[in-house]
Amino acid sequence: MTVWQDKRVFLTGHTGFKGGWLSLCLHEAGARVFGYSLPPESEPNLFAAADVSRIVEGTMADIRDLPALTESLSRSEAEVVFHLAAQPLVRRGYADPIATYSTNVMGTAHVLEAARQCERVRAVVVVTTDKCYENREWTWGYRENDRLGGDDPYTSSKACAELVTHAYRRAFTGPAGRKLLIATVRSGNVIGGGDWADDRLIPDAVRAFSAREVLLVRNPHAVRPWQHVLEPLSGYIALAEKLLNGEEETADAFNFGPAPENAQSVREVINAVTTLWGGGQWKHDDGIHPPETRFLSLDSTKAMKALNWRPMLNLTTTLKMTIEWYKAHRMGANMNQVSREHVYAYKKTQEQNT
Repeated sequence: MTVWQDKRVFLTGHTGFKGGWLSLCLHEAGARVFGYSLPPESEPNLFAAADVSRIVEGTMADIRDLPALTESLSRSEAEVVFHLAAQPLVRRGYADPIATYSTNVMGTAHVLEAARQCERVRAVVVVTTDKCYENREWTWGYRENDRLGGDDPYTSSKACAELVTHAYRRAFTGPAGRKLLIATVRSGNVIGGGDWADDRLIPDAVRAFSAREVLLVRNPHAVRPWQHVLEPLSGYIALAEKLLNGEEETADAFNFGPAPENAQSVREVINAVTTLWGGGQWKHDDGIHPPETRFLSLDSTKAMKALNWRPMLNLTTTLKMTIEWYKAHRMGANMNQVSREHVYAYKKTQEQNT
């Protein structure tokens, strides 16, 4: 029996890519998951493909609706909250900055306020992004105490979410308030089966190659810390366990990045994806686009020391797992079973390396 057996968990964003995978991981560990999210945006989507609704007691609603959110959290009687609901796309932030800020900043404040009002909640894990740092194009990884920032609505909204969380942690918990431990987590360029969001490299490649179209790549020389979605999720779960155990020193910010060698250029990744897919063409899209950073990497030393967490998958394995998932979906496989097999295989890899 695990610490998650029959544990009541409230998860915002359960219909999304990362939220769907986290739901599968928590269910596999024995937890009872209560979801709160808007309906999936894309078609297809992981939520439907992997039949996530079968394992989650879900409410379709908006985190910007504080009364509905508080009522749903209270009704769940959850002890731990994972907050993943967000506007997650940089380019959409340019197109709709107000919705981006209202969702990512005030939405986070609403989740924290709801948790503060619900006495049963003992731990909250707020998911932000590696892009919350003020990017100086350093060739070394950012640490948790590096300066936050953002030159566009999406990245700055995530830095703001970090500040909101810090304020709630300091103002309303500990000696000044009740026993509620709150942490934030920042991960790299997460990839894996079931992501169909626009303006993301792997989903764009799968759509283009499936349709026998040429993939347009905006910034082939940009370097990103690529990691399989199950890597940071395992870290989020490990952190939540520490919080539930009352370990106050872990109520803080944590990076969950891949091994340094996984930081590769977009060009290298898309060439590997083309080979794994069995063919496909791409070319540089030299049109006018919003600016993007050229280099970004995370230092995960803190998580390794405090949580005994470490990345397990190299980039070759990460890409292989990802493309295998999309190929299985294209062939009409049972994607709930395929996804659970990926979760189980990753868990076995963890056990063999600990």
